[in-house]
Amino acid sequence: MLWRAVGLLVLLDVALSASIIKELPGFPGHLPFKLETGYIGVGELDDAQLFYYFIESERSPKQDPLFLWLTGGPGCSSFSGLVYEIGPLSFNYANSSRTKPQFSLNPYSWTKVANIIFLDQPIGTGFSYAKNWTGYNTLNDTLAATDSYNFLRKWLIGHPEFLANSLYITGDSYGGKIVPIIAKKISEGNEAGIEPMMNLKGYVSGNPVTDENIDSNARVPFAHLNALISDELFESTERNCKGKYVDPDPNNTLCIKDLLRVEECLEKVNMEHILEPACAFLSPKPKTLKWDSSILIEDTKYFLSLRRASPEPWCRYYSHIYSYIWANDKIVQKALHVREGTIEKWVRCNKSLIYSEDVISTIEYHRYLITKGYRALIYSGDQDMIIPYVGTQTWIKSLNLTIQYDWQPWFVDGQVAGYTRQYYKIPSSFTFTTVKGGGHTAPEYKPKECLAMICRWLAYYPI
Repeated sequence: MLWRAVGLLVLLDVALSASIIKELPGFPGHLPFKLETGYIGVGELDDAQLFYYFIESERSPKQDPLFLWLTGGPGCSSFSGLVYEIGPLSFNYANSSRTKPQFSLNPYSWTKVANIIFLDQPIGTGFSYAKNWTGYNTLNDTLAATDSYNFLRKWLIGHPEFLANSLYITGDSYGGKIVPIIAKKISEGNEAGIEPMMNLKGYVSGNPVTDENIDSNARVPFAHLNALISDELFESTERNCKGKYVDPDPNNTLCIKDLLRVEECLEKVNMEHILEPACAFLSPKPKTLKWDSSILIEDTKYFLSLRRASPEPWCRYYSHIYSYIWANDKIVQKALHVREGTIEKWVRCNKSLIYSEDVISTIEYHRYLITKGYRALIYSGDQDMIIPYVGTQTWIKSLNLTIQYDWQPWFVDGQVAGYTRQYYKIPSSFTFTTVKGGGHTAPEYKPKECLAMICRWLAYYPI
């Protein structure tokens, strides 16, 4: 047992390189919550230095669950999840200027009910960096999950007061793809007796990338369900393409012709939320029906050069510019204890990553976790055409689970907030829910409803 104790002490020394932040530029006075930032080294010789923001639960840090939160991309900073989705801070647009962004408190933060670690992963995301440049050239899904798993091990060794808390691996978009891979590693590590033992209870994935073919193939039926293509065009496309809309046979001219007509109908639609305007900063290349992970990441350079000629149309992405201004401020970086000289420029989503998508489908990871008895919550904004809810329903159906509570509405303030279905396969439970009016991803569009959703699920109440 001596070798184990020595090993844990070595890890502990690394994990304690953290700072408590009491004030932040742009927020008046002291922060009314506990914020910690820091780096933890993982990989060979701790070459990968992963940056994180940790915010304690505003209710009961000792009793509330611990979330590890992963934002998507791959390559999008967890700061995006913190300020635009589920964290306690939001930009105060009314009082912000282009040079001095201001914050206000988010009344719908998930830190009302959970302790949350917002992790910048993989290497090259946000403030995370590699000591050796070769570390940027070997990124893939498996490595991202392994690094995140080892990060969490070290973080818990440095924060033993949270070892007893219920642990949930959470994230959305491409982060939702990595979530079940990490959860499986934790489960296997616990079974192998790897220290520290983690109190894993389940996982949460929002608008999750899961299976590249299923996710992308669902865009055509989703478009039809939302009246973006006609009945006749959908029926013709379904017949001629035989239900296969991704990488069609180039010799199938009828299918190709139909898909081109479908693209004409969809090319000016905002895929992140079909009811909101498509903005000019998005990559000018066509939004093809073939899977392309870059569709999940904004074109930063073009976005930053954007100038609004008129107040209309309003685009949600205009608000993202405040994160670039704030996070690149040297005063802000000093306040966050960012290591000087480790990154050239902070970007919300790093498109320059050399990243290999080596896990094509995570369906088997979900299947494994179900057999081990872990809880799962999968939610989808129902206006998202990047990862349509109909595709998510397709892969969930392939799990062959028993329906416990069939399709039914759930409510917030007496209004329909979405629809849900709960499955069970002893000893686990699996919940799928849509968020009405939500896009990619749901909490940014429907924060109040998503807080209600996570509160009920954590409390084992029907959503």
